[in-house]
Amino acid sequence: MSTFKKLASDTALYGVSTILARSINFALAPIQTYAFLKPAELASNVSIYAWIGVLLAIYTLGLETAYFRFAARAKGDERADERQLVFNRSTSLLVLSGLIPAFFTTLFADQIAGLMGYPGEGIAVMWGGFILAIDTIMAVPFARLRVENKAKQFVLAKVLNILINVALNVFFIILCKDIAEGDYLPALRPVASFIYRPEIGPAYILLANLIANGLYLVLLRNAFSGFRFTLDWVAAQSLLAYSFPIMLTGLSGVLNQLTDRLLLRRFLPDGFYPGLTADDALGIYGNCLKLSIFMALAINSFKFAADPFFFSRAEDKNSPKLLADVTKWFIIVCAVLWVGVSLNLDIIGKLTLSPKYRIGLGVVPILLLANLLLGVYYNISFWFKLSDKTSFGTLITVVGTAVTALFNILLIPKMGYMGCAWAFLASSFVMMALCYGLGEKYYPVPYRLGSALFYIGSAAVLIYGSSLVQIPNLWVSVPYHMALFVLYLGIIAVVERDTVRLALQRIRRRPAQRPAPSRSDG
Repeated sequence: MSTFKKLASDTALYGVSTILARSINFALAPIQTYAFLKPAELASNVSIYAWIGVLLAIYTLGLETAYFRFAARAKGDERADERQLVFNRSTSLLVLSGLIPAFFTTLFADQIAGLMGYPGEGIAVMWGGFILAIDTIMAVPFARLRVENKAKQFVLAKVLNILINVALNVFFIILCKDIAEGDYLPALRPVASFIYRPEIGPAYILLANLIANGLYLVLLRNAFSGFRFTLDWVAAQSLLAYSFPIMLTGLSGVLNQLTDRLLLRRFLPDGFYPGLTADDALGIYGNCLKLSIFMALAINSFKFAADPFFFSRAEDKNSPKLLADVTKWFIIVCAVLWVGVSLNLDIIGKLTLSPKYRIGLGVVPILLLANLLLGVYYNISFWFKLSDKTSFGTLITVVGTAVTALFNILLIPKMGYMGCAWAFLASSFVMMALCYGLGEKYYPVPYRLGSALFYIGSAAVLIYGSSLVQIPNLWVSVPYHMALFVLYLGIIAVVERDTVRLALQRIRRRPAQRPAPSRSDG
């Protein structure tokens, strides 16, 4: 139970900080959609961030996970030099992997923007290349903080990054933009006009991100402690032999989430949405997709804690049972999020998106479920990481990527951006099912399949049933949907009553177990 509590504690720490950071970051959706009222204006940003996600999975080479694995093998103070050497080698590879492409992106930014279909936006491409370089270089230092249980430093850096990013967004695309356009404070218009150039426009969102990420190098300079640029190609081959399949696996997950944004403009027929262009559709879909961030919060919070946790217990004979218990509760938490967000999209959409973007809200429940299944896949994929059979990750990656691409190509012309959502769901399900089937053969884990089907199935029925009842009045719909959400929580409480009862007993006993302070303490 203590190991389970340790994972839960670490997940809660990362989760609270991530939720805090992303909640602040969530403010970017209304800021950006209200600053740029035409959805087409944000289409290039959606595309550039999609490419950043795809290329980051490639540039980092899976070395974050490789560092976890090799650092876990070098436990103890007597092997600190070995751990430092692993850090130096992996970080050195990422320095090259990040800076060399950034150099060429800067040289050919205008040409790349043209090839993407956004001529004249080379500066946005260049800033995106710098963001990519910094994120690549920081991958292993962030992993080091997690391995060394320095969660507070990790959390502080992430929260400060988001705060700075949001503040710079407000500064560039609200204050400077409005003042430069003469909305208020006319005395400051010359200064604002010098800072804000209309031809750059939405690219300031990337500049804000770049400045905020650049501060990582200052905030986390201690995470580079002892770093020496070290290139040992023989040792690098050992690292890359383990990490390359992990990179492909990570790339598959990214492609599952981003291929839709890369293909939507290309395969959406002209006039599919009356009065909207393909760029409008991409801007609407990309910003509605942000509402699925709530599921990503749970998945990322869990991953931050779970990677070092399970690698440190790779030799524990109880690992399969622990993994099964963790997966069960992971699914329950994610199902609760799925229900909570899907039932309350009416009020969430009104608070976070300007009116022209809200027509795409129907994709959100599907995207949430797709993220849930992808999270289950990440959870159960530990079997091939712990057993050093990472080549199976390559197999699952190839299949998942093929399903993603195929379904997007087939469904976008018929269903528009709704087809993107269904393609993501299909790919996530196939990857999860493949991983589960292969895992049962090579690394059996006593997963509670019936429990998973019950919670996901009951959530699906509740969400679909509520969608059949349209209530335009928010004063009626919000209480109604909250009542359904409480009903679902009640079902969980009844089914898991033994666990709930045990948790309540522990909470009641906890104050009594604290030793009373002695007089000498004071």
